[in-house]
Amino acid sequence: MSPVIVEAVAAFQDNYIWLARGASESRCLAIDPGEAAPVLDYLQHRGLTLGAILITHHHPDHTGGIAALKHHFDVPVYGPAQEPIPQRTHPVAEGDKIAACGLELSVVETPGHTLGHLSYTTQGAVFTGDTLFTAGCGRLFEGTPEQMLHSLKRIAALPDTTWVYCAHEYTLDNLRFARIVEPNNPRIRARMERETARRSRGEATVPAPLSVERDTNPFLRTRVDEVIQAAQRHAGRTLTSEAEIFAVLRSWKDEVDGLL
Repeated sequence: MSPVIVEAVAAFQDNYIWLARGASESRCLAIDPGEAAPVLDYLQHRGLTLGAILITHHHPDHTGGIAALKHHFDVPVYGPAQEPIPQRTHPVAEGDKIAACGLELSVVETPGHTLGHLSYTTQGAVFTGDTLFTAGCGRLFEGTPEQMLHSLKRIAALPDTTWVYCAHEYTLDNLRFARIVEPNNPRIRARMERETARRSRGEATVPAPLSVERDTNPFLRTRVDEVIQAAQRHAGRTLTSEAEIFAVLRSWKDEVDGLL
């Protein structure tokens, strides 16, 4: 397999559609194309064609462009077997392999945001949809805290050098919350400065290496004393399990969303 090339296509206000391919390929796969127009424009200007579509979950901002892309390119659509994905041709589940566009991807079930949410791994990259965000994680629309915590742990078990390609530009908001949880963590402060500078230059903060996520993402740090103590102070009680700690952090983040 040739090295993976991943390029970002911006969509809506803060979505990323990822185009991935092997280094020698002119065909690419589109991951979570919520709308078609920016993908078609990008392909045309780069002289690329579409070879496949991968979907992490059923929300419209991740699936809305499938029909229009299929109108232009007769390509397979891979998506979670447990969810209703429009025009899906290949239902996939845990352990399945996908060979497309010079890449081999492994399917990992990561429920929590939705019940059938999938992530895809390949050659030092993981496409996490709305499960793991840079410096944060997705809301629990369908799953339980236990499910989401388990899903995050599965992603966090990947090698340090794995790059996290999530589907939204939420890094700064997530870091503001991380700073509330761990105000004494110098890595969070340094990352906030670094990512603020990048955004001021109009640059994306995604992807990020998993090693950085482990150091700065509170939802991957539910065993760290300062995070545990912060969650207990916020809850006003002793928390007796890691799942409880995670649940408090996630509901706390929901409370402050829009205020940061």
